Amino acid sequence: GRCNTRVSKLKKQGTYTVTTSLSDNDLIRTFLRTQDSAYFSQLYRKYAQKVYGKCISLLKEQQLAEDAMQDIFTKVFLNLSSFNEKSQFSTWIYSVTYNYCIDLIRKGKKSKGLFVDDIERTADVIDDIEDAFLMEMEVKRLKVILEKIPVDDHAILLMKYQDDMSIRDIAEGLQKTESAVKMKLKRAKEKAAEVYHTLYKD
Repeated sequence: GRCNTRVSKLKKQGTYTVTTSLSDNDLIRTFLRTQDSAYFSQLYRKYAQKVYGKCISLLKEQQLAEDAMQDIFTKVFLNLSSFNEKSQFSTWIYSVTYNYCIDLIRKGKKSKGLFVDDIERTADVIDDIEDAFLMEMEVKRLKVILEKIPVDDHAILLMKYQDDMSIRDIAEGLQKTESAVKMKLKRAKEKAAEVYHTLYKD
């Protein structure tokens, strides 16, 4: 097959600039093996804007979001060897992002945990709000609604419906049980529905 790595003719400080079409996992493996930061830079370029978008959505302030994004990538860089490839890299980095932002907000508010302990003990959750309610809503309205619900509800709805993460991945990322995540999603959807019906009575 054709080689998927192209070395540009442009030489920089005696080293070639390498551009690749490697998968995320290949980039991670190669980076860990060679410790060549060019491979991590490719992951950074691919995900920086997406991570920043999630930070700004939750933290609301540009400077705060930019600082958070740098901290998140530093955290990812330092913990890359613990990425076990059980989930996709995108799932992992989004989990790190949501956890970081929620922790930041929590520290800012000096409030107690956003996850209520008793939800850990809930075995099965009956979710009576259809996913279609959120999926079919106008983007403009959905943005308004997400701004008006607590940040942890906002985050978990983004994980499920924007990033298409499974319950298992969300549970792993937030270090919660799957039933706790189901309950959290149910409550977040209920809050979103409540806000929707208050704002848009039509």
